[in-house]
Amino acid sequence: MPSSYASVVTVLRSAGCVFAEDEARLILSTARTPAELAAMVDRRATGLPLEHVLGWAEFSGLRIEVEPGVFVPRRRTEFLVRLAVALAPEAPEASVVVDLCCGSGAVGAALAASLPGVELHAVDIDPAAVRCARRNVGAHGHVADGHVYEGDLFEPLPRTLRGRIGILAANVPYVPTGEVGLLPAEARDHEPLVALDGGGDGLDILRRVAAGAPRWLAPGGSLLVETSERQTDLAVEIFARSGLVPRLEVSEELYANVVIGTKS
Repeated sequence: MPSSYASVVTVLRSAGCVFAEDEARLILSTARTPAELAAMVDRRATGLPLEHVLGWAEFSGLRIEVEPGVFVPRRRTEFLVRLAVALAPEAPEASVVVDLCCGSGAVGAALAASLPGVELHAVDIDPAAVRCARRNVGAHGHVADGHVYEGDLFEPLPRTLRGRIGILAANVPYVPTGEVGLLPAEARDHEPLVALDGGGDGLDILRRVAAGAPRWLAPGGSLLVETSERQTDLAVEIFARSGLVPRLEVSEELYANVVIGTKS
């Protein structure tokens, strides 16, 4: 049973964990008992994502709860959050923020923490994600559980939000169906397919969000969606066909690509 830093590092390194030293520190700081430590090390060594082992992920300076089976927020998505926060003063109805495909609620919680007083609504189709999002939004966003909904994209949102949304963040799945099997095992085996599979070219959900966004955005409001580098040209075209004024923002540091579409 591993009980010291060195022994935990040895087990994790033997299991192929590239950042064994960093992971060992996190596991040791999180485990409350020797038995819990042993169980956490064993789960990580068998391939469970570190964030699911710990029960949380760091995102935009927040500790976001993630339970097994829930999509783990990626660091690159912090770029989308930063762009949305920067847009808020320009959006006349920025006090209304919506997080579609919210997963753990990380994006919505981060936006609410950065934009005090916003009215936040979050949606996901996966029940486990919705449970997680309710806890995270409640902990970081100071918003009641009723603002996190289970359902398909815009469908569960209150109709009173139509034409009022200033910031619409949608971290949609964008992996092409044929490439899901090429993902790292941590994602492929432990995260929900609905959070990964974006259809034939990876942009099926993006198309649906872009098509619906103009009915929900306030004039001057913006939709922000993350894509891969090779999808950006088509994503920009889809936004334009939907009646939004598109632009692409790129972070080389985070290897992140975000398409922003503004309602004129």
